[in-house]
Amino acid sequence: MLSSCAQSDSSSLRGAWLTTVDNIDWPSKKGLSAEAQQKELIYILDFLKQKGFNAVFMQVRPAADAFYLSSYEPWSIYLTGDQGTDPGYDPLAFAIEECHKRKMSLHAWMNPYRAVQNIYGPAQSPGHITKTHPEWFITYGRQKLFNPGLPEVWKYITNIAAEIVTKYDVDGLHMDDYFYPYRQAGNPFPDANTYLKFNRGLLLDDWRRSNVDTVIHMLHDTIKSIKPNLPFGISPFGVWRNASSDTAGSYTRAGQTNYDDLYADILKWMKNDWIDYAAPQLYWECGNKLCDYHVLAQWWKNHSYGKHIYAGLASYRVGEKTPSWNGHAGIKKQYQLSKSYGLQGVIFYNTNSILKNKFMWIDQLD
Repeated sequence: MLSSCAQSDSSSLRGAWLTTVDNIDWPSKKGLSAEAQQKELIYILDFLKQKGFNAVFMQVRPAADAFYLSSYEPWSIYLTGDQGTDPGYDPLAFAIEECHKRKMSLHAWMNPYRAVQNIYGPAQSPGHITKTHPEWFITYGRQKLFNPGLPEVWKYITNIAAEIVTKYDVDGLHMDDYFYPYRQAGNPFPDANTYLKFNRGLLLDDWRRSNVDTVIHMLHDTIKSIKPNLPFGISPFGVWRNASSDTAGSYTRAGQTNYDDLYADILKWMKNDWIDYAAPQLYWECGNKLCDYHVLAQWWKNHSYGKHIYAGLASYRVGEKTPSWNGHAGIKKQYQLSKSYGLQGVIFYNTNSILKNKFMWIDQLD
């Protein structure tokens, strides 16, 4: 099987994000039978294998619910439509077996802080963590999130990762860009009381970054204590900081950044060897006036600190009615540039856009 940090030069990683939240990629809808869900997944994996993919990043914990048998969290609502209802099989175990049959790696993608995707949607099951520990959560916009400043939350998230790594033969553990939430205009994140209690003498922004640093460090140490060679990686928002804020930043003009808004200091994590790879979401086209793909791909390569960098590419944008995306040339160019810059591979978001293969874009990749 292929590990994300063990790709040879001749076999760089070509991955797909398999998104389960809101049934974006799989299952196609809630409430399908176990047989129908498995049939859909087999079709997806067969297609990916045929198109040269060697890695699947499967979202196994979309909203503090599980696509695997968990002792902490209920079965996901996106399986049966009823959170906590047994789907009749173990989706993660099934996905691992099917990926490994095809000599593809399966990376478990978990979201650390999201607990309720939409507070106006269906109610959570009685055993959901928001019901058993309501004091751990903050409502922000339409979502309910774990409070990143609570030590109890750090431990709980670490326990979730430990369970997955211990029980399942995954090829990596993966997190995306959702740390502190993206800022909403006129709606500050309501963690003032937690800050007063746990600030550790730090300024607010430094304290928030320290909270995320702590959980990443704990996750690293826990994962490595169980499986020392298992890759742990992050897929951050594509801009760490703008150069206007930090001379080490990229020559971009992103409205929000990892460091300043999501409180995710991805460079620190790579410097300190807390993560094994980064897969920045480089979802802008070449020549974008605010965030140019050329600029960002090179910047991440130059700030890898010896870690593998996989370019996150926006295949979901293929077909947009703009010159950069209305055809296969734009994404083909990004793919070729990722190779010429010496990145170790690419991951495409999302799987549905791969299956649709508009303009036969996948077939243009070498």
